[in-house]
Amino acid sequence: MVWSVLSLIALLGGIGILFGVFGRWGFLGWHGREQASLSLRTPGDVALTPAQRACAWFFFVMAALFLIQTFVGAASQHYRAELGNFFGFDLAQIFPYNLMRTWHVQLALFWVSTSFVAAGIFLAPMIARREAKHQGKLAFGLLGALAVVVFGTLIGSFLGIHGILQGAASNWFGLQGFEYLDLARLWQVLLSVGLFLWVFMLWRVLRGRLRQEHAGNMPWLFFLAALAIPAFYAVGLIARQGDHFTVTEFWRFWVVHLWVEDFLELFTTVMVAYMFVLLGVVCEKVALTVILLDIILYSAGGVIGTMHHLYFSGEPAEHMALGAFFSAAEVIPLTFLTVEAWSFLQLGAAQESRSRTPFPHRWAVMFLVAVGFWNFLGAGIFGFLINLPVVSYYEIGTALTANHGHAAMMGVYGMLAIGLALFCLRYLIPADRWPERWAKVSFWSTNIGLAWMCFATLLPLGIAQLYQSVNEGYWEARDLKFLTEDTNTLIEWLRLPGDIVFIVGGAIPVLYIAYVGIRHTVKRVTLEEPEDILFTEVHEPEGLERTGDREATAASIT
Repeated sequence: MVWSVLSLIALLGGIGILFGVFGRWGFLGWHGREQASLSLRTPGDVALTPAQRACAWFFFVMAALFLIQTFVGAASQHYRAELGNFFGFDLAQIFPYNLMRTWHVQLALFWVSTSFVAAGIFLAPMIARREAKHQGKLAFGLLGALAVVVFGTLIGSFLGIHGILQGAASNWFGLQGFEYLDLARLWQVLLSVGLFLWVFMLWRVLRGRLRQEHAGNMPWLFFLAALAIPAFYAVGLIARQGDHFTVTEFWRFWVVHLWVEDFLELFTTVMVAYMFVLLGVVCEKVALTVILLDIILYSAGGVIGTMHHLYFSGEPAEHMALGAFFSAAEVIPLTFLTVEAWSFLQLGAAQESRSRTPFPHRWAVMFLVAVGFWNFLGAGIFGFLINLPVVSYYEIGTALTANHGHAAMMGVYGMLAIGLALFCLRYLIPADRWPERWAKVSFWSTNIGLAWMCFATLLPLGIAQLYQSVNEGYWEARDLKFLTEDTNTLIEWLRLPGDIVFIVGGAIPVLYIAYVGIRHTVKRVTLEEPEDILFTEVHEPEGLERTGDREATAASIT
């Protein structure tokens, strides 16, 4: 209770300081080019390299995995609404709940990672103004390796849960049994190696540009943020079967929290900032300021805040104190991102009005705005709700945890993955075949469906469990008799319309857009004309001599 109160004070004080700093120094945050006019290249005028064209297949695989994950998630949810059967069919004989849940979590990581990998490959030639030889072949090789890991994980976990693989064989080829790191040891190693191979591919393209840049500039931050993804995912390999529970939980949560909530957030910020720079909407100096500010805010809360997962795993009491205090501080940068989401919209509208050509990325930017919204709601409010020790003590593992997990994972990384896909596919699909209506339908359906999941089922059920836990006991709140009461069963069934909207209106249109991307990929390829690779031309008014602005323009856009 003491540390919960102190955490609340830290949160209120931190938010006050943040807004005070923003009020005092106006250069912080997103600011557009006030006087420059833009000529956004139409998608057909942007030349694509072989590796960029290969990204169309990455996004198609991403969309297929996303759709499969939604079906598996719906099956997992149905077990909570109807234990005995699946609309008259005994699904548990083939696909038991533990298998559905394992697939649901692992597929979420796979499809989001696939989008991030593809977006990195797509943007690297824009940053470097060149592409290394045979990069396209390496891209297809990486996609094949990803397929091996995905299918190996799905098949292996099926064999492991059904008892066909046992002992060491299950650990290496079936599943390890660590929540969130359920996949077997072999697939975990191969996924880490594949991500390092992706970073090597980025280095091949960027190495010339990196030699010319200071280590604190955006090309280096892009490369280092990408490198952090495999580096900190590989930390999960330290958690091994047979080790002490306290040790395995410590390293497992490096992946669950530190990798997901810190380093993926930083890569997100760098990617979004570079997209805005390459589009000419902001200059590099502004983007760099935003990235560095986010590094400070995320690292302060995210690294030490990892400890809030360790209240019940035998760690010293200091973990509860520091974890509570810094977990509360994590809400501060998320508040900042929510404010900045409105800046995205205002910035885009202002720049579009001055552009000489239409802005082609309305729905990609809308997904980025959704990232800011869900960051604040899912990771911020819903996360803070369960991170306080006085709440976590009673609710850990209840529907409030799932509420935070769905809103944060899908709301932040899922929306970002779709937004990155739409951004890149806009250049991969000829302008006359771009399915604008389907992008709109997908945006509203995914957001409405996700909100329905949270507010119709997960949040009210979690509050009911919290109430039961406080009044009767933690065991009673997770007891099958309580969960299958008529009221709670009705709450579970109320999620069905939201799931249908999410799958039919959200996931299926994404798959269709990605299919158009591989079916009608633009034909033009170049390695000789680097200017044609760029998205935008920026035209500064004559006589404009603002320090740093011309240099940023010459370095990044032209």
